[in-house]
Amino acid sequence: IISAFQGIGQQGSASLAVVAPGISEALIATAAGLGAAIPAVMAYNYFVNRVKHWATEMEGFALELLNALARPVAQATRAAKDGV
Repeated sequence: IISAFQGIGQQGSASLAVVAPGISEALIATAAGLGAAIPAVMAYNYFVNRVKHWATEMEGFALELLNALARPVAQATRAAKDGV
């Protein structure tokens, strides 16, 4: 786009022959940017979903571990209250 405006400034007119090369450059740069951005966003979303899945699994494991550790403590407390 900058080269298109430079061409307009140098020629003093906005004919298609002056503007087209700059517009072409901008479109190619846009296509290249989209070619890099779209796969990057797809990869980002994939990895974010994987991390969320792992976090959910770890949370479930932590709850199971806490429940498993709490059972013996509860049984020991109950036994101490009963005088066993």
